[in-house]
Amino acid sequence: MRFLRFVLISALLGTLGGLWGLAGIYLYLSPNLPDVETLRDVRLQTPMRVYTREGDLIGQFGEQKRTPLPFDEIPPAFIEALLAAEDDNFFYHRGVDFMGLARAVSELVLTGQKGSGGSTLTMQVARNYFLSLERTFMRKFNEILLAIEIERALDKQEIFELYFNRVFLGHRAYGFEAASQVYYGKSISELNLAQYAMLAGIPKAPSRNNPISGPEAGMERRNWILGRMLTLGYIDQATYNTASTEPVTATHHGAQLAFSAHYAAEMARQEMLQLYGIAAYNDGYHVYTTISSDLQQVAQRAVIDGLITYDKRHGFRGPERQLPPADPNVPAPSRPDWEQALTEMPVIAGLPPAIVTAVYDDAVAVLLKDGSEQEIYWENGLRQASRYRTENSRGAAPKAPADVVAVGDLIRVTRNDEDEWELAQVPAAQAALVSLDPSNGAIRSIVGGMGFELSKFNRAIQAQRQPGSNFKPFLYAAALDAGFTAASIINDAPVVMEDTSLEETWRPENDGGTFNGPTRLRWALTKSRNLVSIRLLQQLGIPALISYVDQLGFNTAEFSPNLSLALGTHAMTPLEVATGYAVLANGGYRVEPHLIARIDDNDGDTVFTADPLTVCTDCEAPAATVDDGELSMEQILAASTPNNGLPPAPRVMDARISFIMDSILRDVITRGTGRRALVLERSDIAGKTGTTNGPMDAWFSGYSPEVVTTTWVGFDNYTPLGRREFGGTAALPIWIDYMREALQGLPVEEPQVPPGIVTVRIDPDTGLLARPGESGSIEEYFRQEYAPRQNTSDDNGAAQNRDDDLVKDIFD
Repeated sequence: MRFLRFVLISALLGTLGGLWGLAGIYLYLSPNLPDVETLRDVRLQTPMRVYTREGDLIGQFGEQKRTPLPFDEIPPAFIEALLAAEDDNFFYHRGVDFMGLARAVSELVLTGQKGSGGSTLTMQVARNYFLSLERTFMRKFNEILLAIEIERALDKQEIFELYFNRVFLGHRAYGFEAASQVYYGKSISELNLAQYAMLAGIPKAPSRNNPISGPEAGMERRNWILGRMLTLGYIDQATYNTASTEPVTATHHGAQLAFSAHYAAEMARQEMLQLYGIAAYNDGYHVYTTISSDLQQVAQRAVIDGLITYDKRHGFRGPERQLPPADPNVPAPSRPDWEQALTEMPVIAGLPPAIVTAVYDDAVAVLLKDGSEQEIYWENGLRQASRYRTENSRGAAPKAPADVVAVGDLIRVTRNDEDEWELAQVPAAQAALVSLDPSNGAIRSIVGGMGFELSKFNRAIQAQRQPGSNFKPFLYAAALDAGFTAASIINDAPVVMEDTSLEETWRPENDGGTFNGPTRLRWALTKSRNLVSIRLLQQLGIPALISYVDQLGFNTAEFSPNLSLALGTHAMTPLEVATGYAVLANGGYRVEPHLIARIDDNDGDTVFTADPLTVCTDCEAPAATVDDGELSMEQILAASTPNNGLPPAPRVMDARISFIMDSILRDVITRGTGRRALVLERSDIAGKTGTTNGPMDAWFSGYSPEVVTTTWVGFDNYTPLGRREFGGTAALPIWIDYMREALQGLPVEEPQVPPGIVTVRIDPDTGLLARPGESGSIEEYFRQEYAPRQNTSDDNGAAQNRDDDLVKDIFD
């Protein structure tokens, strides 16, 4: 009895001592415990996502890959798999599983090493959100206390949701939904049981157990979890047998983009970084751009096709690399050097790499990235592959496949219209395309080069290139503003300039070296006569031109004040040029290009909406007042927010000048340097080619009332394009391919003649009034105050009298 009494007293004292010890630890640690209520407002680091205006994902940026899900969207089968792996008693304990702790203590006593740790999901939430990962007893005590507090503050579903969305699962994936996307390329709701168990096994050792870095360890852990699910009654034996024999199917998947639009997405990323700093990467912003999903894909295809077409005209430059020939005695699947080389080579602009494995009399065999061998027949690009010599010359036509490639050559291939493999190559030239809505400057599509994987340099917004004749419409608009007319006569004759700002004698020429003598401005711009443009700028004055284009929106701070401005020698980006053409397309209003339409935060609340300058023709009318007795108060209030509350774009070009310029640029399409665009069979398109010396740069900028688009082609290193390459041959075909789709379904819109425009019959040789009944006379548009009032006659006085009568008839 004494011994029993001693044991009971000792046990009681031990228990009291333990309780006092625990109380002491609690009193010591509790003041420093974080407030678990902050878990209700926790903001998980969630990447920024960039979308088109239709909601298609085109970019994802962030330090952590995460896609949070609420509890009710988590599949029940996955919940069971995770409980089997980590804490099958989760829905019953109050934060601490004392049996699990006892098991962990016994493992420590018996083996001398830390084992499972006995952590519940709640304790892991405490550790993941508040504590470090150091393995110490003090941290474990903090973890236990926090788990108890968390269970008091939150319900089980909230705790499970916090764990599900926070835990690290390898390959920068945080949370199980993100891990599902990374390892399987689909949402967790689309996975099967074996994949659920594979994911549930990762938290124990993310680097070792994930199915990419450690497929064997991952499978072992997966099958253990499936066994636990069987033991716990979550699944039956047949289900276990099926799931445990499934192979590992995981591969690395990037963000599930709807399609590639990297240049646009990168522009959005840079703008978001300016707006929100580093928070842009972690706060889960959803960025909706002005990009059209359909038009962006059309633009990318048009640029690639245009560059490939240009490239074919200049010959085959040979293989990208020459690899050592493989051992002919070793079968193709065992060629590790070749297969490794293909693995390292990206697909560029849809052109996959291939290695020539055999050369025959009428074909070549190639090894592709997927390990398959294919054949390229003589007619599929090999026969046409004359060697590139210079931009102006090609070698002799090959006579056999061996004249083109050799075994071990790394080349590019593509599929033709007959679904046969064809020889290809990545073009050396580059191109850019930018397309705007002229009513508000919204960027509908933008392509900065052949491929983002080849070059991150966005030529649409970063490449400063001379626009050449693409700039001439703005010179002619400035001239009209100064009192010139479309019928003004300028001499198309040689010019020799001793211009000190140009550092040498300047002898500009027309394309082809011909001169037409006295030429009307309309015809000069239609045919892009350089010498007329220079003489026009001489008469207009350089300051007048700079002042005029400055109000159109061009940055003139670095314009060189010399006559070469008439030929577009000041370098600009394609986006700047397209923005200028928007003024011509929308009737004379200055808009500003913009890419981001709306930004939503991680909760779905809109935190930014674009407020672009928007064309509003009704906003120009003088407002009436209530005192005038013309409008009611309701009408006044409605009129106080015109244009749907958007700021009206300022008018920067007289409507009549815009109309006349539009009619001239339509002539460029119908009878000038842009005649190839007649294939579109539309009367409401207008535009202008541009080609610089070399030629180094080829441009086409054009528009309809709904769409304005600029295309550019050139080499990054300023290599000439070739003497037969112009804006009309290199850049215009890209513009046509794009606008064919961009204008699909849009009605043809004929321009409205603005007040103050008159039509006068003139003598095309003199630009003066035609005599009544004169043959060969043509009609021309004039601003009323600048219409011609005299014609040619030996009797000047009689002619003037007749002119007065004719002008009166015109204007009355």
